[in-house]
Amino acid sequence: MPVEDMKLVVPNGNIKLTVSYQNGIVAALNGKIFASKEHDITLTGLMDVPVILDVEEDTATETIGIEFTPKGAYRFFHFTLNDIQNQIYSIGDVLGNIGKQLVERINNTTSVQQKITLLQQFLLRQLSLHQEDLIFEYCIEKITDSRGSITIKELEKKTGYSSRWLNMKFNDKLGVSPKNLSSIIRFKQYYQAFVNGHETSFFKNDYYDLYYDQSHFIKAFKRFTGFPPARLEKQINDFGERYYKE
Repeated sequence: MPVEDMKLVVPNGNIKLTVSYQNGIVAALNGKIFASKEHDITLTGLMDVPVILDVEEDTATETIGIEFTPKGAYRFFHFTLNDIQNQIYSIGDVLGNIGKQLVERINNTTSVQQKITLLQQFLLRQLSLHQEDLIFEYCIEKITDSRGSITIKELEKKTGYSSRWLNMKFNDKLGVSPKNLSSIIRFKQYYQAFVNGHETSFFKNDYYDLYYDQSHFIKAFKRFTGFPPARLEKQINDFGERYYKE
């Protein structure tokens, strides 16, 4: 990783699985340090804070990364996802023997393609064990389709379920509330457009329809990046922006 790069990863609403098969990755978030150690597989819960990534050692680093959308992550991981929100765990710690066996099998393979094949087989087995939750997925679709602008009151009307019930459902199957996910999705629209070159400035007025006003936008921006827009525009963050590249 280049020394001058910020290595800042902004929340994008996805849960991540990382296979660190050459060198390890270190993540700093919320004042804590988490490590995806070499030869381990880690699961990153849904983040609503910025993360700084770096390598354990200054040497060649190779990983396999898989991202799970808010709509589908719960089908693969059958525990309360709020338990890992804003945290990174070894898959053996959250899945027990099943996770430890997967780590061992992947470490015993030599080629990257073999590792990917084992991961795919594992995830397909996990998927087959869990039924769809159509109400939850409907709510995710409405949040995504509205670009994060739908309110919890509107979700209550559309589903017939109370906000308390919906919050419990989201905390279990995603790790954050509908309101929190909406704020991430809302910011994602703007940040993704910027890193893909569709906008030249973080202060483009076309995106203020997603926020009450400029101060509301700046508050959200600082929450998800840790910096005010004018300062971040001057930084090099090629690595972190890859998570948002089309």
